[in-house]
Amino acid sequence: MSSLIRDIHLAPQGHDKINWVREHMPVLNYLNEDLSATKPFAGKKVVVSVHLEAKTAYLALVMKNAGAEVVVTGSNPLSTQDDVAAALVDSGLNVYAWYNCTAEEYDHFLNKALDSKPDIIIDDGGDLVALLHGERSDLAKNIMGGCEETTTGVLRLKALAAEGRLKFPMMAVNDAYCKYLFDNRYGTGQSVWDGIMRTTNLTVTGKTVVVAGYGWCGKGVSMRAKGLGANVVIAEVNPIKAAEAVFDGFRVMPMIEAAKIGDIFITVTGCSNVINRQHFTVMKAGAILANAGHFDVEVNKVDLAQIAVSTRQARKNIEEFVMEDGRKLYLLAEGRLVNLAAGDGHPAEIMDLSFAMQVIAALHILQHHQELTNQVHQVSEEFDFKVASLKLKAMGFSIDTLTKEQEAYLAQA
Repeated sequence: MSSLIRDIHLAPQGHDKINWVREHMPVLNYLNEDLSATKPFAGKKVVVSVHLEAKTAYLALVMKNAGAEVVVTGSNPLSTQDDVAAALVDSGLNVYAWYNCTAEEYDHFLNKALDSKPDIIIDDGGDLVALLHGERSDLAKNIMGGCEETTTGVLRLKALAAEGRLKFPMMAVNDAYCKYLFDNRYGTGQSVWDGIMRTTNLTVTGKTVVVAGYGWCGKGVSMRAKGLGANVVIAEVNPIKAAEAVFDGFRVMPMIEAAKIGDIFITVTGCSNVINRQHFTVMKAGAILANAGHFDVEVNKVDLAQIAVSTRQARKNIEEFVMEDGRKLYLLAEGRLVNLAAGDGHPAEIMDLSFAMQVIAALHILQHHQELTNQVHQVSEEFDFKVASLKLKAMGFSIDTLTKEQEAYLAQA
């Protein structure tokens, strides 16, 4: 197998990025040291389809050092960093990805990665799993299992499992405490605003920010917007989450009302058609639209293009849509994940937790796949505690432990 990347000469720059994040991922460093000595994945093939930037590259290198033959591809056409891809190839991995690939190229890359006939997959959004249950179903029988990184992917997995069609066990890494409490909240919260601010070079303070979805990602985005001085409005369909947003100090209203007052809109729902024609027609001139959900379907790009009288590239990663009445609306990063398509993704210290959990979950698949049913499996509390304990130790913190008397008291219940 030969890699498909943009330019191998970009490798030195990619190595610099990987080395930088390595310095800030102590839990993954611990696992790397431990697994490099024992090499439990020796003789196994692992395909990684995660946003291909520096933190993902280090995850792939840890799996390689643990003995696996690792093949890497992206999970989004705009989130691959070509220098990082080159660095992985330079490190002896097979990579199929480049920035701004077409839909056809993206599908080709996924299929090339699966041509390696993997034993374990690490997926982000469910595209690998979808292929393994469709045109590449012939490979499913050889899959020990896999791990899923994000909410959208877990939802797709649960739909397959509910229909009795899931062909191998999958670990819902996204649902682990050490993933969603940190990655989805603090990671998304910071990286979304990193992407928006570096792309627009505009202030956030004083603006009205409309956040669609108040799950863990929405909570993080809203918290950071509030910290930046924005007036935050939440649009939700879940009454419990909407009530929580009110108790957290935010205004809550239907999107059609929020559309009239918002300056910046951020979708983070995992659903489709969240902002569409009816909302575009009432938006203020200059409104900025961004998406932080996995797929580019939350802001309806088809509707936006249809009602615009002209479009142009206003700035890198900013597309201008001029309405019939002269209003200009701006879409960031083609409606794809703004934090990755227009930024570097989550901070290294946050992905340290998520990717450490990926390694531990993959190891669990390796050791226990014969016992696992073809269902979506939750990550055990033991794994969460291990990752959290290692993180605390790396940050220089220690905590109390229960005495035997306290354990006995709690056990009385």
